[in-house]
Amino acid sequence: QVQLVESGGGLVQPGGSLRLSCVTSGIIFNFFTMAWYRQAPGKQRELVAGITSSGSTSYADSVMGRVTISRDNARNTVYLQMNGLKPEDTAVYYCNAHLSGANRNLDYWGQGTRITVSS
Repeated sequence: QVQLVESGGGLVQPGGSLRLSCVTSGIIFNFFTMAWYRQAPGKQRELVAGITSSGSTSYADSVMGRVTISRDNARNTVYLQMNGLKPEDTAVYYCNAHLSGANRNLDYWGQGTRITVSS
């Protein structure tokens, strides 16, 4: 059974920092591209950051320079370090595991962890 379990969300003041964690089980973690998405109230889910199996990273323009995605293959865990948080970062953050296949792709999602940025 595949599980992705996020943690680390919460209420933080503008300018603050949080580190999200996503612990996975049931997948060969090393093979998967991992990503963080977020969904704000009334908006579509959007990609925040991604990291490939080889460690290449990418970021949404809205978080560039404020966010760092990393992975620990020994712990089957992906992290999202968020600094300089803004009210517009308020959203539910979801962990995604993605594997592209010849015939089909695999996508797994966590249940989400909420970040609220407010004074």
